[in-house]
Amino acid sequence: MNERITNYAHDGFVFDVLDQGPLDGPVVLLLHGFPERASSWSAVMAILNDAGMRTIAPDQRGYSPNARPKRRRDYRFGALVGDVVALIERIGRPVHLVGHDWGANVAWVTAGRHPELVASLTAFSVPHPGAFMTALLSSEQIRHSWYFGFFQLPILPERWMTQPGKRAEKWYERSGASDSDLAVIKREVVDYGALHYAITWYRGLPFSNPGIGRLRIAVPTSMVWSDGDTFIGRSAVDGAQRYVDAHYTLTVLPGVSHWIPTHAPADAADAVKDNVELAVTQGFGTNSPA
Repeated sequence: MNERITNYAHDGFVFDVLDQGPLDGPVVLLLHGFPERASSWSAVMAILNDAGMRTIAPDQRGYSPNARPKRRRDYRFGALVGDVVALIERIGRPVHLVGHDWGANVAWVTAGRHPELVASLTAFSVPHPGAFMTALLSSEQIRHSWYFGFFQLPILPERWMTQPGKRAEKWYERSGASDSDLAVIKREVVDYGALHYAITWYRGLPFSNPGIGRLRIAVPTSMVWSDGDTFIGRSAVDGAQRYVDAHYTLTVLPGVSHWIPTHAPADAADAVKDNVELAVTQGFGTNSPA
């Protein structure tokens, strides 16, 4: 598609999109995490655009004002992946899929279920769901992921997240988030009305197919993790390669927090560029989506 995409429709909803860079460049589709929006990729997008790549980043389900279903089951993996597939079909050709945090989760499952639509996969911070679930049961990961259970509760997590100066802010500060990061979350997620729906991504987990933990990845894959990550431990990351049947690269960024796209955009962009170049060299993404 040689025209800009500012929004697209799927499942009765309309999703907002940032589309930048040369229209004829390789398409890099970027999926944001929690609690962020497409703008979290802005610095990475600028670098990739200068390198000749077209970058497309949607505000995902619950974040776009016109895509906020109320039911928990509407945020299961199948629905989130369906939104991404619809966007790729709108683009009209396979994409180099990139995700951070929750966006990485969705990217792994999309690549596993729809390899014909994905030319390469670059995952930041969060590993393959199977590696994550294994670590959750056999390592310290459960300590890092305590909030998964807390976010299942009604109302209380939203109140906890929006009380200024309280524990939620301290939690994010311990993760490496700065005052400016917290201000962006308040402006772009809380004040934008997206927080409740963003938390509902966690509440949709019980409705997701457990088979996602067994998906195989058949495209060149780059896993990027930072050793300052307080949400994802190394043991979960080390298990990701077992699920990849193509070229796999693990990059560890020393001294970087969980918030790689905003705190280390140059490193993030380099990882994407390297994986795109590898995939193109190996002939991935040469076919159009069905």
